[in-house]
Amino acid sequence: MPLDPTKHADWEIAEEAEKSMATIHEIGERLGLTKDELLPQGHYIAKIDYRAVLDRLKDKPDGKYIDVTAITPTPLGEGKSTSTMGLVQGFGKIGKNVSAAIRQPSGGPTMNIKGSAAGGGLAQCIPLTPFSLGFTGDINAIMNAHNLAMVALTSRMQHERNYNDEQLMRLSNMERLDIDPTRVEMGWIMDFCAQSLRNIVIGIDGVGGNKDGFMMKSKFAIAVSSEVMAILSVATGLKDMRERMGKIVVAYNKKGKPVTTEDLQVAGAMTAWMVQALNPSLMQTLEGQPVIVHAGPFANIAIGQSSIIADQIGLKLADYHVTESGFGADIGFEKFWNLKCRFSGLVPDCAVIVATIRALKCHGGAPVPVPGKPMPEEYGSENVGWVERGCANLLHHIENVRKAGISPVVCINAFHTDTDAEINMVRVLAEAAGARVALSRHWEKGGDGAIEFAETVAAACEEKTEFKFLYELDQPVKDRIELIAKEVYGADGVEYSPEANASLARIQKDPELSKLGLCMVKTHLSLSDNPSIKGVPTGWKLKIREVLTYGGARFIVPVAGAISLMPGTGSNPAFRRVDVDTETGKVQGVF
Repeated sequence: MPLDPTKHADWEIAEEAEKSMATIHEIGERLGLTKDELLPQGHYIAKIDYRAVLDRLKDKPDGKYIDVTAITPTPLGEGKSTSTMGLVQGFGKIGKNVSAAIRQPSGGPTMNIKGSAAGGGLAQCIPLTPFSLGFTGDINAIMNAHNLAMVALTSRMQHERNYNDEQLMRLSNMERLDIDPTRVEMGWIMDFCAQSLRNIVIGIDGVGGNKDGFMMKSKFAIAVSSEVMAILSVATGLKDMRERMGKIVVAYNKKGKPVTTEDLQVAGAMTAWMVQALNPSLMQTLEGQPVIVHAGPFANIAIGQSSIIADQIGLKLADYHVTESGFGADIGFEKFWNLKCRFSGLVPDCAVIVATIRALKCHGGAPVPVPGKPMPEEYGSENVGWVERGCANLLHHIENVRKAGISPVVCINAFHTDTDAEINMVRVLAEAAGARVALSRHWEKGGDGAIEFAETVAAACEEKTEFKFLYELDQPVKDRIELIAKEVYGADGVEYSPEANASLARIQKDPELSKLGLCMVKTHLSLSDNPSIKGVPTGWKLKIREVLTYGGARFIVPVAGAISLMPGTGSNPAFRRVDVDTETGKVQGVF
């Protein structure tokens, strides 16, 4: 019998389930992998040889494609990963051949306030500890590849300062790139939330004098926001990755021309670090369904999608494949819709919008929960009025999914504290908006609590879709930004800083750059660019403060609001509760 989630922590439930979990060979066999396609890394996790799988099954029809997104979340999240695991377990209960694709957790939120993104309660993937602490090394490979580009850049700047053109050619066969130290686009990355590293100075002279590097301002971002992570998400193979890696813009020269990783002669070595990371990883749910893990989180500052390769594998091997998009439908689903599907050519059959009574109350006027602090007491009693008002946010996201031509299913991710009256209000309003609705108690009951959820999604997958993108790539960039702001976020328009206007003018003049996709950056805590405004804000304009160019990922990245690529560690971080049993070596407290 599994442990009771109302009485036990997620890590305790996972630890108990791990005592009887299937071996990775059994999971691979259930997924339909051959022995040669499975690359074990111990008894319970493995890599998948994606090229072998896709070559063997190239003529096999794809299964049904399901995306899991959510309403605008509270700071505590809405349980998309939990609902993804619950849906997969529910499909297992009704006898369907199913797989999931989720993203690898970052050490930043795992050691901070958000947790490991393995799901929760009786809807988790296991083994929890290796999944949460480095897993199969993909994020480490991304850090090495990314930081190698910065090593190449800073060393090149130092050598160009210290030597004349003749010496550069004689000593290292290099021509001067004449990099502008005030126009360095990239910084360094690490996989923790470290606000003290957001803005730094590097290359300060020490005992080595001018041999200690080029002194300039620099910065750190969290690893999963790296363009290398975005490339891993959208690359369709090694050749595609190598081409993309060489187009990463690291800086600009003093004439304003981009300096790429190919110019720095480092793109090949960066790709070398990423060869094994192109193979997705494999694990399992608490109930033994296969879960493919690839790419990383942070959809508000990155693409936030499991990889195209992971989805291609799942669709060939399973009759139903469930993939997850980060944060709410205004962010993760919009990028799934207009970026990932455009790059992959895959068309979804259904989108699930996860909603909790807790978050609907928050959007309806209840006090906003604060991570690390007790839930406000107002959430402990029934308040149908708050739920009704909060459903405006849910209805907005239903409309966004319908604009893509996809059939929406609202999953009420229920908890034992929710009341029948609150749940019924959500059902009535969502169904009136044309969405299917499923009540799911997967957190409390696992697959048994998600049977209605799975049956509802299966029915939605039989409905004919009329999938269409929100914009075309030949539209002017500003027109596309306005479309997303107005149609997806509900803004009245867009305001640009002088710096953003200058960047967009430069991009629009370039025939190649002007046709890149848009990867919007804004807060996940509101439909607006102000995280404190809940519900469905009106009478506001999206403020774009800067525009970045991800040449390798093929994105233009407009940044709205005061969002940071390096999150901060909270006052009550999770690492305080993580420890090791020194007798058994088991890690405790990861959630």
